[in-house]
Amino acid sequence: MLSRTADHLFWMARYMERAENTARMLDVNYQTSLLPQSADAAEQGWRGLLSISELTGVFAEHYPRVDARSVMDFMVRDEGNLSSITGCLRAARENARAVRGALTTEVWETQNQTWLEFNRMLAGRELERDPAAFFEWVKFRSHLSRGVTVGTMLMDEALHFLRIGTFLERADNTARLLDVKFHALAGDYFGSSGGNAGGNGHGTAKESGREGKESLEVDFYHWSAILRSVSGFEIYRKVYRNVIRPELVAELLILRPDMPRSLAACMNEVVANLERVANPQSNETRRRAGRLQSDLQYGRIDEILATGLHAYLTQFLDRVNDLGVGISRDFLVPMAA
Repeated sequence: MLSRTADHLFWMARYMERAENTARMLDVNYQTSLLPQSADAAEQGWRGLLSISELTGVFAEHYPRVDARSVMDFMVRDEGNLSSITGCLRAARENARAVRGALTTEVWETQNQTWLEFNRMLAGRELERDPAAFFEWVKFRSHLSRGVTVGTMLMDEALHFLRIGTFLERADNTARLLDVKFHALAGDYFGSSGGNAGGNGHGTAKESGREGKESLEVDFYHWSAILRSVSGFEIYRKVYRNVIRPELVAELLILRPDMPRSLAACMNEVVANLERVANPQSNETRRRAGRLQSDLQYGRIDEILATGLHAYLTQFLDRVNDLGVGISRDFLVPMAA
Protein backbone atom coordinates (compact mmCIF):
# COMPACT_ATOMS: atom_id res chain seq x y z
CA MET A 1 0.00 0.00 0.00
CA LEU A 2 1.22 3.52 -0.81
CA SER A 3 2.39 5.37 2.30
CA ARG A 4 0.14 8.33 1.50
CA THR A 5 -2.94 6.12 1.33
CA ALA A 6 -1.99 4.43 4.62
CA ASP A 7 -1.45 7.87 6.15
CA HIS A 8 -4.94 9.10 5.20
CA LEU A 9 -6.57 5.93 6.54
CA PHE A 10 -4.61 6.07 9.79
CA TRP A 11 -5.50 9.70 10.46
CA MET A 12 -9.10 9.34 9.34
CA ALA A 13 -9.55 6.74 12.08
CA ARG A 14 -7.62 8.76 14.67
CA TYR A 15 -9.65 11.89 14.09
CA MET A 16 -12.95 10.02 14.26
CA GLU A 17 -11.90 8.39 17.52
CA ARG A 18 -10.71 11.76 18.86
CA ALA A 19 -14.08 13.34 18.09
CA GLU A 20 -15.79 10.59 20.06
CA ASN A 21 -13.36 10.89 22.96
CA THR A 22 -13.87 14.65 23.10
CA ALA A 23 -17.64 14.15 23.13
CA ARG A 24 -17.27 11.61 25.95
CA MET A 25 -15.19 13.99 28.08
CA LEU A 26 -17.51 16.93 27.46
CA ASP A 27 -20.52 14.80 28.30
CA VAL A 28 -19.12 13.58 31.62
CA ASN A 29 -18.05 17.10 32.56
CA TYR A 30 -21.46 18.46 31.68
CA GLN A 31 -23.24 15.75 33.69
CA THR A 32 -20.87 16.29 36.64
CA SER A 33 -21.42 20.05 36.53
CA LEU A 34 -25.11 19.43 37.27
CA LEU A 35 -24.20 17.92 40.66
CA PRO A 36 -24.30 20.13 43.77
CA GLN A 37 -20.82 21.65 44.03
CA SER A 38 -19.02 24.93 44.53
CA ALA A 39 -18.20 27.28 41.66
CA ASP A 40 -14.49 26.56 42.19
CA ALA A 41 -15.04 22.81 41.92
CA ALA A 42 -17.04 23.24 38.72
CA GLU A 43 -14.33 25.45 37.22
CA GLN A 44 -11.65 22.91 38.13
CA GLY A 45 -13.59 20.25 36.28
CA TRP A 46 -13.57 22.29 33.08
CA ARG A 47 -9.91 23.20 33.56
CA GLY A 48 -9.16 19.49 33.90
CA LEU A 49 -10.79 18.79 30.55
CA LEU A 50 -8.60 21.41 28.86
CA SER A 51 -5.58 19.90 30.59
CA ILE A 52 -6.39 16.42 29.29
CA SER A 53 -6.21 17.76 25.73
CA GLU A 54 -3.21 20.03 26.47
CA LEU A 55 -5.21 23.03 25.30
CA THR A 56 -5.15 25.25 28.39
CA GLY A 57 -2.83 27.83 26.83
CA VAL A 58 -4.66 27.96 23.49
CA PHE A 59 -7.99 28.36 25.27
CA ALA A 60 -6.66 31.23 27.43
CA GLU A 61 -5.63 33.15 24.30
CA HIS A 62 -9.22 33.36 23.07
CA TYR A 63 -11.52 33.08 26.10
CA PRO A 64 -11.42 35.34 29.19
CA ARG A 65 -12.76 32.78 31.69
CA VAL A 66 -13.15 29.05 32.15
CA ASP A 67 -16.80 28.04 32.33
CA ALA A 68 -19.11 25.46 30.78
CA ARG A 69 -20.30 27.62 27.90
CA SER A 70 -16.82 28.76 26.86
CA VAL A 71 -15.17 25.34 27.10
CA MET A 72 -17.96 23.59 25.22
CA ASP A 73 -17.87 26.25 22.49
CA PHE A 74 -14.07 25.87 22.25
CA MET A 75 -14.11 22.07 22.25
CA VAL A 76 -17.10 21.64 19.92
CA ARG A 77 -17.29 24.36 17.28
CA ASP A 78 -14.14 26.51 17.47
CA GLU A 79 -12.52 26.17 14.03
CA GLY A 80 -9.25 27.53 15.38
CA ASN A 81 -9.00 24.50 17.68
CA LEU A 82 -7.92 21.59 15.50
CA SER A 83 -8.83 19.17 18.30
CA SER A 84 -12.42 20.42 18.54
CA ILE A 85 -15.16 18.08 17.39
CA THR A 86 -15.60 20.34 14.34
CA GLY A 87 -11.89 20.12 13.55
CA CYS A 88 -11.79 16.35 14.03
CA LEU A 89 -14.87 15.54 11.94
CA ARG A 90 -13.70 17.85 9.16
CA ALA A 91 -10.25 16.22 9.15
CA ALA A 92 -11.75 12.72 9.22
CA ARG A 93 -13.94 13.54 6.21
CA GLU A 94 -11.08 15.15 4.26
CA ASN A 95 -8.83 12.15 4.84
CA ALA A 96 -11.67 9.85 3.76
CA ARG A 97 -12.29 11.94 0.63
CA ALA A 98 -8.61 11.70 -0.30
CA VAL A 99 -8.76 7.88 -0.34
CA ARG A 100 -12.32 7.20 -1.48
CA GLY A 101 -11.01 4.48 -3.77
CA ALA A 102 -9.68 2.53 -0.77
CA LEU A 103 -13.01 2.73 1.09
CA THR A 104 -16.35 1.08 0.48
CA THR A 105 -19.24 3.30 -0.53
CA GLU A 106 -20.84 2.74 2.87
CA VAL A 107 -17.75 3.96 4.74
CA TRP A 108 -17.44 7.12 2.65
CA GLU A 109 -21.13 7.93 2.88
CA THR A 110 -21.06 7.49 6.66
CA GLN A 111 -18.16 9.93 7.00
CA ASN A 112 -19.69 12.45 4.62
CA GLN A 113 -23.17 12.28 6.15
CA THR A 114 -21.73 12.69 9.65
CA TRP A 115 -20.03 15.93 8.63
CA LEU A 116 -23.10 17.34 6.89
CA GLU A 117 -25.49 16.39 9.69
CA PHE A 118 -23.10 17.74 12.33
CA ASN A 119 -23.09 21.16 10.70
CA ARG A 120 -26.87 21.12 10.42
CA MET A 121 -27.14 20.36 14.15
CA LEU A 122 -24.75 23.17 15.05
CA ALA A 123 -26.72 25.63 12.91
CA GLY A 124 -29.93 24.45 14.61
CA ARG A 125 -28.34 25.08 18.04
CA GLU A 126 -28.82 21.46 19.07
CA LEU A 127 -25.79 21.76 21.38
CA GLU A 128 -27.38 24.55 23.38
CA ARG A 129 -30.79 22.87 23.43
CA ASP A 130 -29.62 19.49 24.76
CA PRO A 131 -25.85 19.01 25.23
CA ALA A 132 -26.20 15.41 26.46
CA ALA A 133 -28.17 14.35 23.37
CA PHE A 134 -25.72 16.18 21.10
CA PHE A 135 -22.71 14.40 22.57
CA GLU A 136 -24.53 11.07 22.43
CA TRP A 137 -25.11 11.65 18.70
CA VAL A 138 -21.37 12.24 18.13
CA LYS A 139 -20.55 9.01 19.97
CA PHE A 140 -23.17 7.11 17.97
CA ARG A 141 -21.74 8.34 14.65
CA SER A 142 -18.28 7.17 15.71
CA HIS A 143 -19.71 3.75 16.63
CA LEU A 144 -21.47 3.66 13.27
CA SER A 145 -18.27 4.55 11.44
CA ARG A 146 -16.34 1.71 13.10
CA GLY A 147 -19.16 -0.76 12.57
CA VAL A 148 -19.53 0.06 8.87
CA THR A 149 -15.76 -0.14 8.44
CA VAL A 150 -15.45 -3.58 10.02
CA GLY A 151 -18.65 -4.82 8.43
CA THR A 152 -18.02 -3.79 4.81
CA MET A 153 -14.28 -3.48 4.16
CA LEU A 154 -11.96 -6.19 2.94
CA MET A 155 -9.72 -7.42 5.77
CA ASP A 156 -6.55 -6.14 4.15
CA GLU A 157 -3.96 -3.48 4.91
CA ALA A 158 -6.46 -0.63 4.60
CA LEU A 159 -8.54 -2.02 7.46
CA HIS A 160 -5.45 -2.72 9.55
CA PHE A 161 -4.21 0.88 9.30
CA LEU A 162 -7.68 2.12 10.27
CA ARG A 163 -7.60 -0.14 13.33
CA ILE A 164 -4.10 0.96 14.32
CA GLY A 165 -5.16 4.60 14.18
CA THR A 166 -8.31 3.96 16.20
CA PHE A 167 -6.67 2.09 19.06
CA LEU A 168 -3.52 4.20 19.28
CA GLU A 169 -5.75 7.28 19.68
CA ARG A 170 -7.98 5.50 22.20
CA ALA A 171 -5.00 4.41 24.32
CA ASP A 172 -3.68 7.98 24.38
CA ASN A 173 -7.04 9.39 25.44
CA THR A 174 -7.75 6.82 28.15
CA ALA A 175 -4.33 7.45 29.69
CA ARG A 176 -4.87 11.23 29.66
CA LEU A 177 -8.33 10.91 31.18
CA LEU A 178 -7.04 8.66 33.96
CA ASP A 179 -4.09 10.87 34.72
CA VAL A 180 -6.04 14.11 35.09
CA LYS A 181 -9.08 12.66 36.85
CA PHE A 182 -7.08 10.58 39.31
CA HIS A 183 -4.91 13.56 40.15
CA ALA A 184 -8.03 15.58 40.90
CA LEU A 185 -10.07 12.94 42.73
CA ALA A 186 -7.80 10.23 44.09
CA GLY A 187 -4.77 12.13 45.36
CA ASP A 188 -6.16 12.38 48.87
CA TYR A 189 -7.49 8.84 48.74
CA PHE A 190 -4.10 7.29 48.10
CA GLY A 191 -2.12 9.87 49.98
CA SER A 192 -4.02 9.52 53.26
CA SER A 193 -5.43 6.01 53.16
CA GLY A 194 -6.43 5.29 56.70
CA GLY A 195 -4.98 8.58 57.89
CA ASN A 196 -8.33 10.16 58.61
CA ALA A 197 -10.01 7.18 60.15
CA GLY A 198 -9.75 8.55 63.66
CA GLY A 199 -10.72 12.12 62.80
CA ASN A 200 -8.71 15.21 63.72
CA GLY A 201 -10.24 15.87 67.11
CA HIS A 202 -12.43 18.75 65.89
CA GLY A 203 -16.22 18.75 65.51
CA THR A 204 -18.76 16.32 66.81
CA ALA A 205 -19.16 12.71 65.77
CA LYS A 206 -22.51 13.63 64.22
CA GLU A 207 -20.92 16.38 62.10
CA SER A 208 -18.07 14.10 61.09
CA GLY A 209 -20.48 11.36 60.08
CA ARG A 210 -22.59 13.73 58.02
CA GLU A 211 -19.55 15.17 56.23
CA GLY A 212 -18.20 11.69 55.59
CA LYS A 213 -21.48 10.57 54.07
CA GLU A 214 -21.64 13.63 51.83
CA SER A 215 -18.04 13.03 50.74
CA LEU A 216 -18.77 9.41 49.86
CA GLU A 217 -21.84 10.43 47.86
CA VAL A 218 -19.85 13.01 45.91
CA ASP A 219 -17.04 10.50 45.30
CA PHE A 220 -19.52 7.91 44.05
CA TYR A 221 -21.06 10.30 41.51
CA HIS A 222 -17.68 11.53 40.29
CA TRP A 223 -16.16 8.06 39.93
CA SER A 224 -19.30 6.69 38.29
CA ALA A 225 -19.24 9.63 35.87
CA ILE A 226 -15.65 8.79 34.92
CA LEU A 227 -16.62 5.17 34.33
CA ARG A 228 -19.59 6.24 32.23
CA SER A 229 -17.31 8.45 30.13
CA VAL A 230 -15.57 5.29 28.90
CA SER A 231 -18.74 3.14 28.88
CA GLY A 232 -17.35 1.30 31.88
CA PHE A 233 -19.97 1.66 34.62
CA GLU A 234 -21.90 -1.52 33.89
CA ILE A 235 -18.67 -3.37 33.13
CA TYR A 236 -17.24 -2.34 36.52
CA ARG A 237 -20.33 -3.65 38.29
CA LYS A 238 -20.16 -6.93 36.39
CA VAL A 239 -16.43 -7.48 36.97
CA TYR A 240 -16.01 -6.31 40.58
CA ARG A 241 -19.51 -6.43 42.09
CA ASN A 242 -18.24 -3.87 44.58
CA VAL A 243 -18.57 -0.25 45.56
CA ILE A 244 -16.59 2.01 43.26
CA ARG A 245 -13.00 2.12 44.50
CA PRO A 246 -10.33 4.21 42.75
CA GLU A 247 -7.73 1.44 42.62
CA LEU A 248 -10.23 -0.89 40.94
CA VAL A 249 -11.21 1.82 38.45
CA ALA A 250 -7.50 2.16 37.62
CA GLU A 251 -7.11 -1.60 37.25
CA LEU A 252 -10.14 -1.81 34.94
CA LEU A 253 -8.97 1.00 32.68
CA ILE A 254 -5.30 0.04 32.60
CA LEU A 255 -4.85 -3.72 32.89
CA ARG A 256 -8.11 -5.48 31.99
CA PRO A 257 -7.77 -6.81 28.41
CA ASP A 258 -11.52 -7.52 28.28
CA MET A 259 -12.41 -3.86 28.88
CA PRO A 260 -12.69 -2.36 25.33
CA ARG A 261 -11.24 1.05 26.21
CA SER A 262 -8.49 -0.11 28.59
CA LEU A 263 -4.83 0.48 27.82
CA ALA A 264 -4.25 -3.28 27.66
CA ALA A 265 -7.08 -3.86 25.17
CA CYS A 266 -5.91 -0.98 22.97
CA MET A 267 -2.32 -2.22 22.86
CA ASN A 268 -3.46 -5.76 22.05
CA GLU A 269 -5.24 -4.37 18.98
CA VAL A 270 -2.32 -2.15 17.96
CA VAL A 271 0.16 -5.04 18.17
CA ALA A 272 -2.10 -7.49 16.33
CA ASN A 273 -2.66 -5.09 13.44
CA LEU A 274 0.99 -4.03 13.28
CA GLU A 275 1.90 -7.69 12.82
CA ARG A 276 -0.41 -7.86 9.80
CA VAL A 277 1.19 -4.89 8.02
CA ALA A 278 4.79 -5.57 9.06
CA ASN A 279 7.57 -4.67 6.64
CA PRO A 280 11.36 -5.09 6.84
CA GLN A 281 11.90 -1.68 8.45
CA SER A 282 9.21 -1.97 11.13
CA ASN A 283 10.97 -4.48 13.44
CA GLU A 284 11.96 -1.88 16.04
CA THR A 285 8.48 -0.33 16.13
CA ARG A 286 6.92 -3.75 16.54
CA ARG A 287 9.39 -4.59 19.31
CA ARG A 288 8.49 -1.44 21.23
CA ALA A 289 4.78 -2.08 20.78
CA GLY A 290 5.21 -5.66 21.97
CA ARG A 291 7.20 -4.51 24.99
CA LEU A 292 4.48 -2.08 25.97
CA GLN A 293 1.85 -4.77 25.49
CA SER A 294 3.81 -7.17 27.72
CA ASP A 295 4.18 -4.58 30.48
CA LEU A 296 0.39 -4.22 30.54
CA GLN A 297 -0.24 -7.95 30.25
CA TYR A 298 1.92 -8.81 33.26
CA GLY A 299 1.48 -5.62 35.28
CA ARG A 300 -0.13 -5.43 38.72
CA ILE A 301 -2.17 -2.45 39.86
CA ASP A 302 -0.68 -2.45 43.36
CA GLU A 303 2.82 -2.13 41.89
CA ILE A 304 1.70 0.66 39.56
CA LEU A 305 0.09 2.60 42.40
CA ALA A 306 3.06 2.02 44.70
CA THR A 307 5.47 3.58 42.19
CA GLY A 308 3.05 6.41 41.31
CA LEU A 309 0.14 6.43 38.90
CA HIS A 310 1.01 9.83 37.43
CA ALA A 311 4.58 8.76 36.66
CA TYR A 312 3.33 5.51 35.13
CA LEU A 313 0.77 7.22 32.88
CA THR A 314 3.21 9.95 31.86
CA GLN A 315 5.68 7.28 30.78
CA PHE A 316 2.92 5.39 28.98
CA LEU A 317 1.94 8.52 27.03
CA ASP A 318 5.57 9.10 26.07
CA ARG A 319 5.83 5.53 24.82
CA VAL A 320 2.58 5.78 22.84
CA ASN A 321 3.79 9.01 21.26
CA ASP A 322 7.10 7.34 20.42
CA LEU A 323 5.16 4.46 18.90
CA GLY A 324 3.17 6.88 16.74
CA VAL A 325 6.42 8.41 15.47
CA GLY A 326 7.73 4.94 14.67
CA ILE A 327 4.58 3.97 12.78
CA SER A 328 4.77 7.21 10.82
CA ARG A 329 8.42 6.57 9.96
CA ASP A 330 7.88 2.95 8.94
CA PHE A 331 4.59 3.11 7.07
CA LEU A 332 3.16 6.60 6.58
CA VAL A 333 4.02 10.02 5.23
CA PRO A 334 6.79 11.15 7.61
CA MET A 335 5.75 13.64 10.30
CA ALA A 336 7.08 17.17 9.97
CA ALA A 337 10.05 17.76 12.26
